[in-house]
Amino acid sequence: MDLGVGAFVWANSLVSRQACNITSAPLIILGFLRLVTTTGVDYQVHVGEYGVHWNFFFTLAAVSILTSFINISPQYSGVIGSLVLLNFSFQGYQFFLVQGLNHYLLSNERGMDIIGQNKEWIFSIFGYWGMYLLGVHLGTILSSEAIPLDLEVADGLLTVLLDRHVERISRRMCNLPYVTMVVTDNLQLLSILMLADLVPGTSSITAVFILLVYAYVLSIVIGIADYFGIKLKFW
Repeated sequence: MDLGVGAFVWANSLVSRQACNITSAPLIILGFLRLVTTTGVDYQVHVGEYGVHWNFFFTLAAVSILTSFINISPQYSGVIGSLVLLNFSFQGYQFFLVQGLNHYLLSNERGMDIIGQNKEWIFSIFGYWGMYLLGVHLGTILSSEAIPLDLEVADGLLTVLLDRHVERISRRMCNLPYVTMVVTDNLQLLSILMLADLVPGTSSITAVFILLVYAYVLSIVIGIADYFGIKLKFW
């Protein structure tokens, strides 16, 4: 689930060049339906994960609405997404997190207003929006060429460095380390899918073999990371 919510936003950004072509009404309706049904059946909801009233459908709708109001060309979406997430001179989202916002979001402190009741997901919208904009920019690159291997390696190393020296990966806050982790994992998946296209006469057996090799190599990498004490957590 931790990776899934980010992957959903990322996948949506790759196939949609402009959010103004996406209506947010169905997402808002689904969000309210989920809220009503979970409340009606007294379904257990982890308030520390999602807030009191919020759910991921509302986050998707908020990202869509933000991008509709601020219509950014795919050519510049990567720059704007980076500014939203990181840029210190413009007081980006990650800057506020390391300045103390992260302690508030991860604490049990919760006000009575709508923002205080749903602080985790309302503030994390900026992280998901930045991720979406980066995905739109990368989508323009992938539409014309394969995924550069150095991009995958660099993003993976950046994720490790951010997690160890800046802030731990947190899906609840959708911080910069979480964004780079989502990008890395999804680039790996896309690479595997593109690799299958390069194999002549690809069959179901070949596809399964590629997935098995991928899983085996990934297990080795994870084992090496664990041996050296490298730990990645999602929240």
